[in-house]
Amino acid sequence: MRILVLGVGKTGKLVAEVAAQRGHSVHVLDAKENKDGAALTAPFVAGFDVVVDFTTPEAVLTNMRACLATGAKMVIGTTGWYDKLDDMRSLAERRDAALLYGTNFSLGVQKLLALAKYMAASLKDAGYTFSIAETHHQSKLDAPSGTALTLAEAVKSVTGKAVPVEATRTGDVAGVHALIATSDSDSITLTHESASRLPFAEGAVRAAEWLIKAKPGVYDIREVFDKL
Repeated sequence: MRILVLGVGKTGKLVAEVAAQRGHSVHVLDAKENKDGAALTAPFVAGFDVVVDFTTPEAVLTNMRACLATGAKMVIGTTGWYDKLDDMRSLAERRDAALLYGTNFSLGVQKLLALAKYMAASLKDAGYTFSIAETHHQSKLDAPSGTALTLAEAVKSVTGKAVPVEATRTGDVAGVHALIATSDSDSITLTHESASRLPFAEGAVRAAEWLIKAKPGVYDIREVFDKL
């Protein structure tokens, strides 16, 4: 499989490494080579089976517009752009493209979301309130993280109540997410702590391998993760 990786940040580099280890042909574009999406011409994009984006909230929309317009298949690991999801969905559908997006491609985080729903259902009528605390590295641009917002959405879907999120940016933390249930007498905490960015990269490459065989359309990683 021929994979184009957009973004050479820490996660993007890992995606390229994991893809190569899994036997795929990989080409990487950094921000200087792809200023304002200029490198993403139709002939260039056509040379790849799938595009994986781990750039920035500012760059990802330009990249999606350029690639999806050609009917490309894209895996988007970048967050902070979901206010434009309907626009990107419409573009993908018009051009018979395939778009797979998600706030987190880690298997552990996907299990965290499932456990969070179970925890919320078990405690919502027992006098508990819920909150989320998340910590990431200093260079992460969006706060709260997309994963924290997805976690809050998962709990709200059960309880019907908004969940406050406290975001901290410090050092080189790969990612810590904690769901805290608090009552008058005690508290219960469900925590996922990433030791490295490797699970995100591995999940993204598996997503790309799945997407290449999928029909055109728009997919949320939460809906298809068990198929990867």
